[in-house]
Amino acid sequence: MNMAARSIAPKKAMSDYAQKLKVCGHPLRLALLCTIAHQNDLCVSELWECVDQPQPVVSQHLAVLKDKGLVKSEVQGNKRIYSIADPFVKEMIDLMEKDHRSKHPATALSPEAYTSNKSSGSV
Repeated sequence: MNMAARSIAPKKAMSDYAQKLKVCGHPLRLALLCTIAHQNDLCVSELWECVDQPQPVVSQHLAVLKDKGLVKSEVQGNKRIYSIADPFVKEMIDLMEKDHRSKHPATALSPEAYTSNKSSGSV
């Protein structure tokens, strides 16, 4: 059996995972994903306060996450509420938090850990 036959996933699957990880790799997007995963019913104005970034920057990054299928939004009254749409991303965030707790039991993983240096609005 050659190495290609023993590949752990088809090229398409690897490409899909690489794209998800690339999108999640931006510190502000990762902070948004962590915040969305662990706080219920947050709208854009609450999210930008949590990550201490301007609303247009947060909206731009949420649009990228939504476009790539990592988050979804639902209109509730006059608010757009965000939630994690991708189970892979949810599990990744859970594993990150578990890893963080094992190394730093007295502290929680918070958005501030990712946004201590103001992230640019670039996508």
